[in-house]
Amino acid sequence: MSEERQQFIYICSDAVGETAEAVVKATIRQFDAHQVKIKRISHMKSEDEVRAVVEEAAKSGGFVAFTLVQPELREMMKEEAVRLAVRAVDIMGPMMQAFIDTFNDSPKRKPGLLHEMDDAYFRRVEAIEYAVKCDDGRDSNLLLQANIVLIGVSRTSKTPLSIFLAHKGYKVGNFPLVPEVKAPQQLLQLPGNRVVGLTMEADQLLKIRTERLRAVGLPYGAKYATLQRISEELEYAHDIMKRIGCPVIDVTDKAIEETAGIILGYL
Repeated sequence: MSEERQQFIYICSDAVGETAEAVVKATIRQFDAHQVKIKRISHMKSEDEVRAVVEEAAKSGGFVAFTLVQPELREMMKEEAVRLAVRAVDIMGPMMQAFIDTFNDSPKRKPGLLHEMDDAYFRRVEAIEYAVKCDDGRDSNLLLQANIVLIGVSRTSKTPLSIFLAHKGYKVGNFPLVPEVKAPQQLLQLPGNRVVGLTMEADQLLKIRTERLRAVGLPYGAKYATLQRISEELEYAHDIMKRIGCPVIDVTDKAIEETAGIILGYL
């Protein structure tokens, strides 16, 4: 597609701009919008920068999404948007105003607080390090320290879920359930509400494992990717989950974010 036909959304922030970009990307997914490109401008400090971006948006026929906590920059963005007839979406403004009006408080107006290295930041770092140490049952002795332990057969999204939840500050271990490997005693000692079982429809799991074999160059038809083997593993896993008494989530066709939301609802 030619450059002239591309459509642009400009993300402006006096910090990093990840918040606005996340909202914009979530919006784009609701449309068949492959031609839409995102241009992110971070750490904006001057009114001239604001003016230049709005002028570029006017020329390209795009619009602006912004998270500007400095009042002078936010006002300049609004004024330039009106002057040049460019739509500008204030991502944080209405939320901040609702907070002010409801709780009678004043914002700090300091950019980048979301990424400040506070206690929550270091908890996330510690949680990520823990998830790596406990991935795929590497150190079952650490499982008792976990906020959450994910169990399930191979290729049920245990590792990506562990890392996703770790970024939210939760210590997550995961352990693969295989008939030939006895479940560790530590796993059976955990309260059922700290363990979550992951399962998947056998046919879908077969597709994923077959693709995995192809990706790593292993021969098609290996026992790992046969319906009989998968059914045996799932039956064994369900028996272990029933013994523990943990909740079980069918992750077939579920996004990582959706499954993570369900898991956090158990805590």
